[in-house]
Amino acid sequence: MQVITSKDNEMVKQIKKLKEKKYRDETGCFIVEGIKLVKEALQEKMKIQTIVICEECVQDGTLSQNLLYEIAKQNCIYVSAKIFDLLTDVTNPQGILAVVYKPVLKEQKENKKEEMLIALDGIQDPGNLGTILRTLDSAGMHQILLSKDTVDPYNPKVVRSTMGGIYRIQIKQVENLVEELKEYQKGGYKVSVTSLQAEKNIYQADYHKKIIVIGNEANGVSKEVAELADEKIKIPMLGKAESLNAAVATSIIVYEYVRREHFEQ
Repeated sequence: MQVITSKDNEMVKQIKKLKEKKYRDETGCFIVEGIKLVKEALQEKMKIQTIVICEECVQDGTLSQNLLYEIAKQNCIYVSAKIFDLLTDVTNPQGILAVVYKPVLKEQKENKKEEMLIALDGIQDPGNLGTILRTLDSAGMHQILLSKDTVDPYNPKVVRSTMGGIYRIQIKQVENLVEELKEYQKGGYKVSVTSLQAEKNIYQADYHKKIIVIGNEANGVSKEVAELADEKIKIPMLGKAESLNAAVATSIIVYEYVRREHFEQ
């Protein structure tokens, strides 16, 4: 097998650029790394551009023969450990990554079938976004709305945090969240925003045709989104803590919805 050992190799340079949002947007591709995420990309039938394999990880048995057999039908390149270290975003890499095409967003009318949707307004922490996507995946939900100032969902840290959820959630990044929410309101959806000043709590709320907007970690939802909301809701805070992490708050709300939909007697 031919092993790439030069950092000046054109393919190596192109893959390295995908660490930056600008190039992910230009190419429509993103990087997934690690055995689990690459396996799931294959299982979910994602469109894969290239799989990069560290030569030393093949030789020392880090990558099993079964996995190598699975990826053999893909476009694979082998690189030295030194080159793989230039491409990886992980402290202890497993020696495999893939360049995957972003999934094509389904038609708008198809995306409006779910009873409840989550919208994120300016979430900045990659770990928070990744955890939220993972939570939606675990709850059997399939779509999310992101304001344009929310962290890039194809950021490597976000992708890793989703634990494969990135393949199964329809992610709609919108230029103007306010206008997008208004369109959903025209379609019969109600918009709820989270607010510590709300009188209604999440256990009193109705989740039928509802969009729950989760705001920025420091500032909450924007003024414009708050003004168009049909209601405000809150998670009861019974202790001394004044607020919850955005991902934790989203998970609590999502699973209250799940309880209503699937477990309420």
